[in-house]
Amino acid sequence: MRSESAAPPAVRPRRVVTDRRGGRSRAPYDTFNLGDHVGDDPADVAGNRRRLAGELRVPEDRLVWMSQVHGSGVAIIEDSDENPVAGVDALVTSAPGLVLCVLAADCVPVLLADPVAGVVAAVHAGREGVRRGVVPAALAAMTRLGARPADVEALLGPAVCGLDYEVPAAMQAEVARVAPASAVRTRKGTPGLDLRAGIAEVLKGAGVRQVVHDPRCTVEDRLLFSHRRDGVTGRQAAVVWLG
Repeated sequence: MRSESAAPPAVRPRRVVTDRRGGRSRAPYDTFNLGDHVGDDPADVAGNRRRLAGELRVPEDRLVWMSQVHGSGVAIIEDSDENPVAGVDALVTSAPGLVLCVLAADCVPVLLADPVAGVVAAVHAGREGVRRGVVPAALAAMTRLGARPADVEALLGPAVCGLDYEVPAAMQAEVARVAPASAVRTRKGTPGLDLRAGIAEVLKGAGVRQVVHDPRCTVEDRLLFSHRRDGVTGRQAAVVWLG
């Protein structure tokens, strides 16, 4: 998925979300698994990441990955020397050509871009990340590089939907204290979480005007990886860069 902007072509933000199709991984990671931490053959993951770089027409060493920990840590990066970046759930850069990558298989991949300032971010926002404030932390890091929330465009990628994300009532309440709109009922009438609704609420409260949802539910869409549906499985990626 790509987004056009008013920024000069040399620094226009670009966004892509992958799915399961077209890779070389075997079941249960079939086929375009980009996660190197889920038990897949490392050679297959490496081949898939090479293919991603080729499809994006960028050098493979410009793909910057994270060792995600379901927290609120953010790294502002200027190069790809540390790769993956350890212990964070958000990457922010103003460096053209660095492709920021977030992996997910039910959590929300959030891609942020200020096309005026030329600042982008990739955020891994699961239940714990939302509760701990990873999205506001990423926005704050972007502002340190000159971004303005009013100019930021947000894409909320495919994730488990509220109809399929059943949680205990106490857990729902913990997340709802930070993002009230996330509290919903599942298709069974039990307490659930719609993390994308909660994140959209947080972003708009911070002054972000443009929030776009990829409506696909990872549990329902078999072209997407879903840990909740399948247990052992792969990861799709959402990526953003200034290109």
